Amino acid sequence: MAITFQPQASTLLRRALVLDAGVSGAAGLLQLAATAPLSRWLAIDPGWLRGGGAVLLAWMLFVGWVATRKPIAPALAWTVIGVNLAWVAGSVLLLVEGAITPNALGLTFVLAQAAVVAVFAELQFFGLRRQLKAA
Repeated sequence: MAITFQPQASTLLRRALVLDAGVSGAAGLLQLAATAPLSRWLAIDPGWLRGGGAVLLAWMLFVGWVATRKPIAPALAWTVIGVNLAWVAGSVLLLVEGAITPNALGLTFVLAQAAVVAVFAELQFFGLRRQLKAA
């Protein structure tokens, strides 16, 4: 007799949400705890770093809460995906519109975090799709 493991349909979604919450919390803490040196190194105004750090900590709490729901409600998952995509678009708009004018390292910082958030949104989308197909 063979024993097989069938992962829950929401495993990918839940893991993507937990990873999103963890990375958001770490980035938020970094931006709040090291605002002054980050501002010097990245040429980003300290207010943007502090504000972004505070938003990321609040986001961590919300996404972490969503990840604990059983099952994860599709409306909550869509909300997370939508906000993540808005964050990506907002990050690019900050640069394009000149709201922030970082140096090369700062530009890399902003674009790298936007890319990571885009990957989270993609993983969450595929996880939600898998969950909906299994339902």
